[in-house]
Amino acid sequence: MSAVRPIPKALTIAGVDPSGGAGVLADVKAMSALGAYACGVIAALTAQNTQGVTGVLPVDPAFVAQQIDTLFADVPADAVKIGMLGSRPVTQVVGERLAHWKPPHVVLDPVMIAKSGDALLARDAIGALREVLMPQVTMITPNLPEAGVLLEQRPVETVKEMRRVAERLREQLAHNGHRWVFLKGGHLPGDMAIDLLHDGDRMIELAAPRIETRNTHGTGCTLSAALAALLPQAQDVPEAARRAKHYLTEAIRHADRLGVGSGNGPVHHFHGWW
Repeated sequence: MSAVRPIPKALTIAGVDPSGGAGVLADVKAMSALGAYACGVIAALTAQNTQGVTGVLPVDPAFVAQQIDTLFADVPADAVKIGMLGSRPVTQVVGERLAHWKPPHVVLDPVMIAKSGDALLARDAIGALREVLMPQVTMITPNLPEAGVLLEQRPVETVKEMRRVAERLREQLAHNGHRWVFLKGGHLPGDMAIDLLHDGDRMIELAAPRIETRNTHGTGCTLSAALAALLPQAQDVPEAARRAKHYLTEAIRHADRLGVGSGNGPVHHFHGWW
C-alpha cells in the first residue's frame, strides 16, 4: 500500500465578508479549489454585501491570538495568508504569534480599502503593518494604491514606475531567505493586466488579458489565498505565482455566470468545477 501524501494546509487570517466574495469565505473557496486544506482565523467582522460595507467590528486581539495558538498546536499550517486585520492591536498580535510559530510561507495582502471605497484598516495600524508584519513575511501582494500608502508616495502610473516600487517594497522585507513582492498592476489602464514579481534580484512580469466585467469583488483576497495554497505545492515561487494569476484570471472570466448581488459581484472561485 502506498503512503498517503498529506494535503497542504493553508490558513487564512482575515475578516469575514458575509456575501462570501472576499475575506475568509472567499479565501477558503480559493484554497479548496486549488487542492489545499483550508483553515481560518477570524480577525474582524464586517457587515457588507456587493454594494458596500456598512460596519466593521474588530475581534478582541487576545481571542485572535487564542485562535492562532490553538490551531497551530494541532494543525500547523504550511502556508498562511494574512488579509484584513482591521486594527493595530490585532495587527500586532498576529505578527507576534506568527513570529512564534514560524510557518514556512506567509503571504501578506495589505488590505486597506474595499472596492466600494470603504476603509478596512485603521490608519494607526498601517505603521504596525510595516514594522511588525512586513519584516517577517515571505511575500507581500499590494495593489498600486496600497503600495503607495506603504511607501508614503502617490500611486504609480506606469509599468516602469512599478519596477521601482517593487524594488522599494522588497527593501522593506527581511534580507534573509527568499522574500518576494507580488505587485499588482490592475489599476493601470490598458488591454493587459500586468503584475510584477520581484525577489531583490529577478523582476518577472506576469501579464494576462484584461477582462471587462464589474464582478471583481475579492480579487486581491483570491490571489493571495491562491498563492498560499500553491506555494507548498509548486516547484518554486514563480511557478506558484503564474498558477495563481491564471486561476484568478479564469475566476474573473467566469464571474458573470454567477449573478450574485446587484453591485460588484464575486469572482467564480469554482470555475473549474461548475
